[in-house]
Amino acid sequence: MSAETRVQVVHRDPDLLVLNKPSGLSTTSPDGTNCLASNARELDPEAPRMHASSRLDAEVTGLVTFARSDRAIQALLAARKAGTYERCYLGLSARALEPSVGELRWAIGHDPRDARRRVALAPDGPEGAHALSKYRVRCVLPNVVLSFLFPQTGRTHQLRVHVAQAGAPLFGDKHYGGPTRVVLPDGRVVSARRVMLHCLQVKIPSPSGEGVLVLEAPVPADMLALFGALGGDPSLLELERLREDLRQEPNA
Repeated sequence: MSAETRVQVVHRDPDLLVLNKPSGLSTTSPDGTNCLASNARELDPEAPRMHASSRLDAEVTGLVTFARSDRAIQALLAARKAGTYERCYLGLSARALEPSVGELRWAIGHDPRDARRRVALAPDGPEGAHALSKYRVRCVLPNVVLSFLFPQTGRTHQLRVHVAQAGAPLFGDKHYGGPTRVVLPDGRVVSARRVMLHCLQVKIPSPSGEGVLVLEAPVPADMLALFGALGGDPSLLELERLREDLRQEPNA
């Protein structure tokens, strides 16, 4: 089954189309084909506009919001500027961020040695783009750590670079030093075949002016399997449990 056939529509209204992106599918592509954006146009051919308001790396899963109207494009731009376009990601790593609640403020720049990569730069230096990520560590186990990650800006590879710079690269993120396999005490080998990062929840003001939309994407099967194989309780990753965690404790 191709990645495109596994794209799920999470929400559609006159202004917005929100999709749950699988791993292995880019948000956009140079020629506009074989990507989530082309899939969105196929799913919603009558939409006057189809503009991705955020982008996920090909290996990253979860929510991507498309504006279907000019009104939506302007509303989402205004929400970003006002700080009311909120996203929560889940990340799995081998080490915990310290302290357990905090902010990561390194600027993001291009890696001069590899155009596909980004690098962390001094927060207040003259180079790179300002970037801010907030986080909250949810669960720490001997072989795996589960964290909520809240990007406050939208730089390429921002969360991946920030957590790696902080000493807690994501499982499967070979570009930024994340482990791709773990050998357990009993000799079993557990592998992470992609970057273990998932856009779990998006909160945005409705472009119609009628309230706030709260949209969610279930944690994908490969992330559940890795968490369980490394000693975690997969029930901690059920939407209801995660939703309750986020409701009881606001982001960092």
